[in-house]
Amino acid sequence: MRSTLIGALALVLALGGGLSTTVAAADEEVRITARQAQDFERWKWNFRSEALAAGIAPQVYDNAFAGVTLNAKVIRLDGRQPEFSRPIWKYLESAVSPTRVANGREKLAENAELMAEIERRYGVDRQVVLGIWGLESAYGSFYGDNSVIRSLATLAFDGRREKFAKEQLIAALRILQRGDISAERMRGSWAGAMGHTQFIPTSFESYAVDFTGDGRRDIWADDAQDALASAANYLARHGWKLGQPAYAIVRLPQGIDYFELNASNKQPAGYWAARGVTLANGAPVPNYGDAAIVLPAGARGPAVMTFHNFGVIRKYNNATSYAMGVAHLGERIMGAPPLNLTWPTDDRPLGRTERKTLQEQLTALGFDTDGIDGILGPNSRKAIRDFQRSRGLPADGYASEKLLTRVQMATEGREPLGASQIMFIQSTLNARGFNAGTPDGLIGPRTRTAIANYQRTVGAPMDGQPSIALLRALGG
Repeated sequence: MRSTLIGALALVLALGGGLSTTVAAADEEVRITARQAQDFERWKWNFRSEALAAGIAPQVYDNAFAGVTLNAKVIRLDGRQPEFSRPIWKYLESAVSPTRVANGREKLAENAELMAEIERRYGVDRQVVLGIWGLESAYGSFYGDNSVIRSLATLAFDGRREKFAKEQLIAALRILQRGDISAERMRGSWAGAMGHTQFIPTSFESYAVDFTGDGRRDIWADDAQDALASAANYLARHGWKLGQPAYAIVRLPQGIDYFELNASNKQPAGYWAARGVTLANGAPVPNYGDAAIVLPAGARGPAVMTFHNFGVIRKYNNATSYAMGVAHLGERIMGAPPLNLTWPTDDRPLGRTERKTLQEQLTALGFDTDGIDGILGPNSRKAIRDFQRSRGLPADGYASEKLLTRVQMATEGREPLGASQIMFIQSTLNARGFNAGTPDGLIGPRTRTAIANYQRTVGAPMDGQPSIALLRALGG
């Protein structure tokens, strides 16, 4: 629903007849050629016809686009494919930092009557609204200083997200035409997310409210009433249930099937209780309707039971880490203690290029990810779980460095064999007349001798070692 807020960058813009437009960014130099600048001017004129056909008044368009040029920073940031993923434990450490918690408590004290009224009017708990405010703009301290019209026009012209950017740009023009804000004050992130609560223009149109009653929905004002009420309205319209938590940390019993633990498998509380799932302190799991259990850092990390309201937060930003950050920040603001969870910090999540490699290799092994794009959606997660299950690993669907190593070993035919696979080799060799001993899943001298004798008969190197190649040769 909104785009991640990007920190401010110092930019220097130099224009010259027939020369390139150069923007010096903090970490690199980006250039816009004179040809690009000319093409953009033609694009603006052509897009004017589209905007007018969509009901935008000529003077609104002309005023909004007066002096608008390509934004090289937007092109750079939109084209950059992040190579590394931030581990969820690092994300939560920042999202629910002591400073953010303390500032949130100050904002709650300063706006106690406002937050109570928003909660009463919209039926949305005040702490989740504060959590969104804290994560989206650090309680209004910074929500971006980029011209929304310029950012979206650049994205629409640049082409990678043309359809989305044009849709948002038309919506932004409608907002200006309605009179909620001026083009000069319509500022936001480099990707067009706006105001205290980082609404994109279409979300603004659908969910922003005039809480103050001044005739304008001003989510940019220093007085954040409209913005906070708009966030509450967004959550309310997506079905927020007042007084219910978003999640709970749970304890899993030994032997649970990790394959069941994913966001799509929503079950009644009794279903999970019957499988031995409890709260972290051993108490019964609460009943807030159907719930899923997710493992945001795999089987070695904490298990999180997610309730209805967790999914509502994900409507705002479809990420488990974001939903946990918002919910837990809200809890901390209201006085709850830290979670103090144990994370597998020795097994980092994969970056985008590594995720693409993982998808390629899983697909080559017969576990179809339904595309190679570096985005691990439901199909890729299922492919991971299927691979893990086939190898006797916890089928948690967690894409980590260790998993990638294991998949690469499988691709190269050198991954370690599990006990069941070794037992298959022993049984098959015995059936073929090579005495491998009792099929016990252990590699002893007798089994190695049997493997070497088999290898000699088929003309393979006689190393006496069990391997995936041997397993396949024997029909495994």
